[in-house]
Amino acid sequence: MARIDTSVQIAAPAEVVYAFFVPQRMPYWYGADMQASFEVQDDASDFAVAQKVQITGNLGKREVSHTAVVTALQQPRVFEWRFSDRYGVKGLERWELERVAAPSPQRPPITVVRMRSDYTMPGLVGKAMDWLITRHAVARRNHDYLTRLKRYAEHDPE
Repeated sequence: MARIDTSVQIAAPAEVVYAFFVPQRMPYWYGADMQASFEVQDDASDFAVAQKVQITGNLGKREVSHTAVVTALQQPRVFEWRFSDRYGVKGLERWELERVAAPSPQRPPITVVRMRSDYTMPGLVGKAMDWLITRHAVARRNHDYLTRLKRYAEHDPE
């Protein structure tokens, strides 16, 4: 199993950052590179534990999708889901938000967001591809996701 850890400091309270972990806002930063859309079980407006989420988007000319099931949710501290796709890739993504600095007149509140991606790719070829290519692409993608989240949470969409 591969494990990729990524983190970012965001100059905003954890409650503001966590507001981007809802089905309507998450596609702005998670999966934005593939213009992801989220289809949430029962068309819910918020995530809930045990809820299924279908994430679909395009990478080049290919449609990609995976199904996630929310496995942990503690506002404004933790969001986690397990996922699988049609190619046999399975894993977990977890975000932990930690307040590291209280606001003062001189500085804004700071929240550290830690993103963890654990996944397995099927077969020997999948494991070789992961070692050579995939883990580096996942690390870069996760960094891009958190950078985008930071921009939105700090109110700087561009």
